[in-house]
Amino acid sequence: MRKLFAAAMMIAFLTPCGLTASAADVEDGFTSLFNGNDLAGWVKRGGSAEYEVEDGTIVGKCIPNTPGNTFLCSEKEFGNFILKLQYKFIESGNSGVQFRSAARQQGDGERVYGYQYEIRPGGDATGRIYDEGRRGHKFGIIWLDAHTPQDRLDAARASCKEGEWNELEIQCVGPSIKTWLNGNLVVDMFDSFTMKGFIGLQIHSGKSGSVAWKNIRVKDLGESKWESFFVKDDDGNYKLADAKFVLPEEWSFTDEGVLHGVHSKSQGKDGLVISNKNYDDFIARVTYRMHGGNSALYFRAEETSAPWVLRGFQNEIANNGKDSALWHTAGIVDGKKIPGRGWVVTNDELVEKVRNKDDQWNTTCTAAYGDRLVQTLNGFCTSDIIDEASEKTGKLGLQMHGGTDCEMFFKDFEVMPITDDMKKLIERK
Repeated sequence: MRKLFAAAMMIAFLTPCGLTASAADVEDGFTSLFNGNDLAGWVKRGGSAEYEVEDGTIVGKCIPNTPGNTFLCSEKEFGNFILKLQYKFIESGNSGVQFRSAARQQGDGERVYGYQYEIRPGGDATGRIYDEGRRGHKFGIIWLDAHTPQDRLDAARASCKEGEWNELEIQCVGPSIKTWLNGNLVVDMFDSFTMKGFIGLQIHSGKSGSVAWKNIRVKDLGESKWESFFVKDDDGNYKLADAKFVLPEEWSFTDEGVLHGVHSKSQGKDGLVISNKNYDDFIARVTYRMHGGNSALYFRAEETSAPWVLRGFQNEIANNGKDSALWHTAGIVDGKKIPGRGWVVTNDELVEKVRNKDDQWNTTCTAAYGDRLVQTLNGFCTSDIIDEASEKTGKLGLQMHGGTDCEMFFKDFEVMPITDDMKKLIERK
């Protein structure tokens, strides 16, 4: 990560004339995405809105009553970054800034999808995160940052200067996404649906709307990568990496790299995959399918002498409303049972909305950052809590519960550690 920061700091900054800019022209480590003269480096996608350069600003104008939202998108993609720009509504409408976004073919055109920093004239909901063309409005859920405190939303709205220039900022570092409006922190969330993509300036379809943007600059911080526990060997066969099996006879890989586990009711012990290393702050994810029984994604767990081996947190996998709930398991150390805490947080009603049923694949994620624990299921946040009693380090694991007939399929079991360099940015207020 240090190399990525060093590389970002060494980017050459050029003026429209091709000359190196002075330190006074560009903030330290930032480069301009807009040269002030034309739309070089940008491409229009989506609807019929028009973009042009006026007096050193980009101006987007809605074409009334034409279908589809329109986006002026950067040709370059960014993974980890800090984006800053100023915007102003010229004519009331609806807008946003896409990031870590992509486009797919739709009819005769393109449909942009991905994270969006919402922008509204009066500041209402400005800075919140909407998922354009993907998760937005699914299951009646509009905002990805469902746990943003109301006082932060109120402070951001109060800072909005209607009809004047406002400063927005977006920071993405691994799974951490943060937004600011006029220096006020709005969103502080963890989400791993997309880790890289383009930046886009939106003009929403409708009866009217015109927005201007200027001073668009970005600090490129490289890209964070998932580390998989399932890898191919030199012969093309799949195996565990940096992990071990408990009851290895119960586990096997398919030719496609899916880990298949079968556990009998007569076996009182748990079948497990356990990481070799401890993980402190991280995001981990696994995609699973199950036929009966009970399972879990363990995290910050310790190995004990109990038949179930691990003591610590379970991101529950139960094929019901407890999926992605947090259960804290007991253990046995030196012959003494160390109690667990049972259910720490549940959200059955939301889980039943977002869970894929009928033997379909589901993806569950756990982000652990200090005392903060965030769970998502199929891209929807099921809980975001501060738990001071949480263990601060431990093993990751996959479980097949003992004493029950269980058949599990796991794919994409991955972890992304949050490094010290990442933490320095994530802690920014």
